[in-house]
Amino acid sequence: MRLITLALAALLLLIQFPLWLGKGGWLRVADMEAQVAVANKKNVELKARNAKLESEVRDLKDGTGAVEERARYELGMVKQNEIFVQIVRKGQTPPLQETPVDAAAPH
Repeated sequence: MRLITLALAALLLLIQFPLWLGKGGWLRVADMEAQVAVANKKNVELKARNAKLESEVRDLKDGTGAVEERARYELGMVKQNEIFVQIVRKGQTPPLQETPVDAAAPH
């Protein structure tokens, strides 16, 4: 009787081994679920970034407002008869910008 009990216990352990540590075991499933959660989070972030870029491209294609905004903020351009004012805080060095050359000036 004791031998049968030991044999059944050994068989039970052999059956449990693949369930816990095998290729499709619980530990691997938990690890895969964690990887899926990380991938889903990254996908959500990338979808938000793509939507923002798509909106920006649409603005650049459809209207001049986005182009003008980029020219002003990224290139420091101003319209004719506008005055550019830049406020620099104490201890902050102003960014180096080229002064525009007047097109009407003689060469």
